Amino acid sequence: MIAPRLKRLRILQRPSQGFSEKRGVHIYILPNLFTTGNMFFGFYSMIMSLKGDFTMAAYAIIGAAVFDTLDGRVARLTQATSKFGMEYDSLSDLISFGVAPSMLLYLWALKPFDRIGWLACFLYMACGALRLARFNVQAASVEKKYFQGLPIPMAAGIVATSITACGHLEINPEKNIWILGMTILLAFVMVSTFRYRSFKEFDFRERKPFFALIIGLCVLIFIAIRPEVNLFLAFITYACLGAFFGIISPARRKITQAIVAESARRRMIAEVQADQHIDN
Repeated sequence: MIAPRLKRLRILQRPSQGFSEKRGVHIYILPNLFTTGNMFFGFYSMIMSLKGDFTMAAYAIIGAAVFDTLDGRVARLTQATSKFGMEYDSLSDLISFGVAPSMLLYLWALKPFDRIGWLACFLYMACGALRLARFNVQAASVEKKYFQGLPIPMAAGIVATSITACGHLEINPEKNIWILGMTILLAFVMVSTFRYRSFKEFDFRERKPFFALIIGLCVLIFIAIRPEVNLFLAFITYACLGAFFGIISPARRKITQAIVAESARRRMIAEVQADQHIDN
């Protein structure tokens, strides 16, 4: 009699245990607060774009990038990484670095192009979403030191700093064919397979060569001379270098394979000729 009663008690306890597990989702507060800050600045950038304050909208995107960097650092330092945080971060990135820059580009420069302008902005946003989805799928399998394709925060940074650079250089952005081309190129580079160096795993606590400090100091001085322009140049250089090495790497690999194959062929011919000479 005791055994059947215990069995019935176990059966009754199972639904309540499952219900308690599904009743709430437990999250880490601190890193997700930084992610929310990222999303807030992205939304604020869209509000400023609608008001016509494009410079403030650009600075808001840069602020979102700062919070995007901090949330990952805080999550790793506090060992508070989670699947929820990764998904929430991707959704925030799509708002701050996909929707907000595309709206900013359209209202700032591409609206006179009419349909071509808003289609280019949609292409940028769609490729950014595809870039984030691919990153989430491949997060556990790709090399941590490199990104596959231009990271969407960097693409948004190029958009934001291009606005400050054009304002400082007094360049008229309306119906500017170069800005249209930049928008389309950024979209395709984001979904490319070009490898870009990731600095997320860079540990400042480790010992580095003295020369690395000199390089960092020179970069800071270069940006500080004219930050409105030189920050854009630094971002666009990062994007162009990744694309350049991504283009030449397959060609260089094919040349190397051809050289190796030719060397093997010549070695084989030499061995055959040596064998024939011995037989004679």
